[in-house]
Amino acid sequence: MRLDASANGVFPISATPFADDGALDLDSAARLTDFYLGHGATGLTILGMMGEAQKLSPEESSAFMKVVLDRVAGRIPVVVGVSNPGMSAMVALAHEAMAAGAAGVMVAPQPSLKTEEQLTGYFAAVCAALGPDVPVVLQDFPLVLGVHFSVPTLEAIFARHLQIVMLKHEDWPGLSKLSRLRRGEAERGTRRLSILVGNGGLFLPQELARGADGAMTGYAYPEMLVEVVNRTRAGDIEGAEDVFDAHLPLIRHETQPGLGLAIRKEILRRRGAIASAHVRAPGPKLDALDHVELDRLMDRLEKRLAAIRRS
Repeated sequence: MRLDASANGVFPISATPFADDGALDLDSAARLTDFYLGHGATGLTILGMMGEAQKLSPEESSAFMKVVLDRVAGRIPVVVGVSNPGMSAMVALAHEAMAAGAAGVMVAPQPSLKTEEQLTGYFAAVCAALGPDVPVVLQDFPLVLGVHFSVPTLEAIFARHLQIVMLKHEDWPGLSKLSRLRRGEAERGTRRLSILVGNGGLFLPQELARGADGAMTGYAYPEMLVEVVNRTRAGDIEGAEDVFDAHLPLIRHETQPGLGLAIRKEILRRRGAIASAHVRAPGPKLDALDHVELDRLMDRLEKRLAAIRRS
């Protein structure tokens, strides 16, 4: 299975489970994969930024990747994050991932890249090093990386490298950018790529209306992302917004800079997807008041969803 520009739907960004002592928890990795599959994921993305990939040794990355790919067993496409300051390390993980059954790899720009020439040169080097048979997802996440792609720069990169088949769109504010990319296809005949959006799903209904093909994000209720995408496709815009609105307080709470990953992993633990909510150091930890707030938000969500189902 190879990723291509027709990819759509929901590709959750998987957390990486650890035991309370910080060791990699491969049993939870298998359970978490089942959780995403059971909630209707169209695809899956592992070893992303939310997956604490930078805190894993190469051996741990390989072990986690193999457990997930074995569990998925080709049922859905799996994208593996391979971003690395070292080109040789990135290429080695990418080729290992593809040999193990991944559908493609995700690459973010290095934070040192600032100019159009640097960005186009970097992705030319990446594609050449990976080889033309490795499908690539380009991650555009300026809030974290500090790297800003203009629409013309993205279009130039896409035109030159056909193996880049998807944009992971996480600019903020980014709705206008999304519209300009889609408008370019109609007005300038630029190549159409799959565009999946992130940012915790915070702007998902508006992004879908602007031409996004789905979501690639780690919100701990992936079934909401699936339902919103499916309802939108079916033309049930109001129904999609109603479901999204019920989740919005928890989405907002989960996207807090600095604390969001700990909240997300705690929700996944409470939902039975992982055994421990441990975030590897350096990382946040919830206190007693954080747990009380989360209790209320999750209870409130269940009540609002029950009301929607009754209506």
